[in-house]
Amino acid sequence: MSSSSPFDDSSWRRLELNGAAIERVDDRHRFVVNPLKTGYTNAQIDDYGGTKRRRFRHWPGTTVRLRARFSDSAENLQGTAGFGFWNAPFADPTVTRPTLPQAVWFFFASPPNYLPFPRRGPALSWFVGTVDARQPRALAIAPLTLPVLLLNQIAPLRRHIWPWVQSRLSISHAPLTCPLDEWHDYRLDWRANGCAFYVDDTLVFHTPYAPRGPLGFVCWIDNQYLIVTPRGRLGYGVVPLPTQQWLEVRGLEFGRIDAA
Repeated sequence: MSSSSPFDDSSWRRLELNGAAIERVDDRHRFVVNPLKTGYTNAQIDDYGGTKRRRFRHWPGTTVRLRARFSDSAENLQGTAGFGFWNAPFADPTVTRPTLPQAVWFFFASPPNYLPFPRRGPALSWFVGTVDARQPRALAIAPLTLPVLLLNQIAPLRRHIWPWVQSRLSISHAPLTCPLDEWHDYRLDWRANGCAFYVDDTLVFHTPYAPRGPLGFVCWIDNQYLIVTPRGRLGYGVVPLPTQQWLEVRGLEFGRIDAA
């Protein structure tokens, strides 16, 4: 008889889009996306589907840990995948009103994704990161959006301006080097004054930035890409999947810690 899994709780929403599947394998769940030439596919479990954002469950003072592995190495995995907390800012079938992003998570992104988390270039492969574009200090620079985009067309100016913008948006980022296709323990401590990320009980990144709550927890794998560059280029779409790929998760646990 297989042991219980935290995803067995009926409060979770399951998304299995366009041939994707979430399979129970002994004490773990396998999120599977199958070969696909066109269209969007997603295997996802979250705890916010059908809920208004103000009623999302999680706040600073939360820790989450789990064990995970992927079917492929970072060089071969396609699309995006990961786990953590966010506010589902757009494209959710039940959270329909778009908003500015808030997130703290372990995240994978393959080309052609371009997420402007590092000081230079895109955030790609396996990394940790934070963003909160709804902080008051972030909203305060909204009137400067057009001048910032214009100045960012000039590389020497962009090298000075973009880090300032990132700090206002509470953007932080660190790449991870642990092999994706091996089991690892992942832990995230989310406090109001910063976030700490651990792999196999070793601190791999600490940032003073942290999103405000409430946020929802999500675990997923899909074939999507998103392009948001400091120079104002925007794009999104899907990549073809030539082979099946999956994410396995076990031992998910939530806890409370000192919020400060």
